[in-house]
Amino acid sequence: MKYGYARVSPGGKSESVEAQARQLTKAGCRKVFRDVHVSGAKTDRAQLRRVIDQLAVGDVLIVTRLDRLARSTRDLLNTLAAIADRKAGFRSLTDTWADTTTSHGRLMLTVLGGLAEFERDLIRARTGEGRARAVARGVKMGRPPKLTQHQQKEAVKRRDQGEETLADIGRTYNVSPATISRLTP
Repeated sequence: MKYGYARVSPGGKSESVEAQARQLTKAGCRKVFRDVHVSGAKTDRAQLRRVIDQLAVGDVLIVTRLDRLARSTRDLLNTLAAIADRKAGFRSLTDTWADTTTSHGRLMLTVLGGLAEFERDLIRARTGEGRARAVARGVKMGRPPKLTQHQQKEAVKRRDQGEETLADIGRTYNVSPATISRLTP
């Protein structure tokens, strides 16, 4: 039996789990397991674990692209080992060379999984360097404050007068009482 696995990363606006599911169904998958807004870097993915647990001898797990299955070589090899332990195979629709039913496919997956991990490390390093340059230029990182400077001063004054509860003050600015309690004079 053929099983499909579809995954969409957090913030994956350009990809759709349903589009992946349609491709997998078209490829002959009788059942498609979906992990929505789950990072590929996370090794504990509930639906992936469920589909692997259901694999039997001769079954094949299919994904649309290899990066839907894993982002690190270690995770890729561990997942493929779990699939092989169940005497099942693995295929990627887009990456036709990713087919564990052949020895060449197993070799290619190992080599290219290492290259993908190397590329991910390069991206992480470049992103960190870019972030450091931005901070050096004075760019503020993180979420913008919910309250303007004027609103913060006003809220602190109201809080310090003690005539209103934090919840009442927060309601007037559409923020939580905790936000009001954290304001400093």
